[in-house]
Amino acid sequence: MRRREWRQGVLTVVLLLLAVWLGSLIWGLADKAFFVVKRAGETQAKYEELEARKAALEADVEALATPRGQDAAIREAFGVAREDEEVIVVVPPTPATSTPPLPWWQRALNWF
Repeated sequence: MRRREWRQGVLTVVLLLLAVWLGSLIWGLADKAFFVVKRAGETQAKYEELEARKAALEADVEALATPRGQDAAIREAFGVAREDEEVIVVVPPTPATSTPPLPWWQRALNWF
């Protein structure tokens, strides 16, 4: 009887150790899966950003393939004009300055 209880105790300890070991393995796998899912989301966002940038660059290349696009790029980059064009400088209007109303005591002194 004693021997059987001892075997059951050893078997219980071995099974508990096995359960703890398997639990730690599962925990590690779950942690790795969480990390992979997070990185996949970040990678997808980066991919979409790069695709948008690629589309913008392709549009720029197409625009630069035409003489009109090259002319526009040169004008924008260097601020130049053609020989027959004139430069127009637009100056913002100056704000109208109005004098603030005089206090009552200054109006009274001015009356005298």
